Amino acid sequence: MKVFIDPPNSLILFDLVERFGHEPLSTMAALQERIDNIEVDMPPMNVTLDDVVRGLKYAGIEVPSGVRGRLAVWGPMIEEADAAIIVDDPPFSFGCVGCERSELMVKYLIKRRGIPMLRVPYPNSEEEGKVFVGQVKEFLEGLQ
Repeated sequence: MKVFIDPPNSLILFDLVERFGHEPLSTMAALQERIDNIEVDMPPMNVTLDDVVRGLKYAGIEVPSGVRGRLAVWGPMIEEADAAIIVDDPPFSFGCVGCERSELMVKYLIKRRGIPMLRVPYPNSEEEGKVFVGQVKEFLEGLQ
């Protein structure tokens, strides 16, 4: 199954989803396609006019361009996802969590899709980390 991870560039979640036999939908893979595409000649300028238009599907023109840009990348992944894992209250160093408006829209789009979703708190200790991995493992093993 395809599992959207939030934060979408979390290497920890990417690895866990892959280890349990699912396909992680992440920012890294989506941007790799854009960077490898001849249409984009200089990363990090990895947004095309089509991406800007695509972003309007998820957020109106009055929404800041950064939010629309993120949603242009993440929105199609959410539509493609069979399930999602969301980490609540992560620190800024854990994936892309710098834009609260984008995060709210991502959570809304996932909820609106009605796909299986796991919300786990960010672990702040070794014991919480073990619980975190156990919850992710149990969720992923339950997907069919």
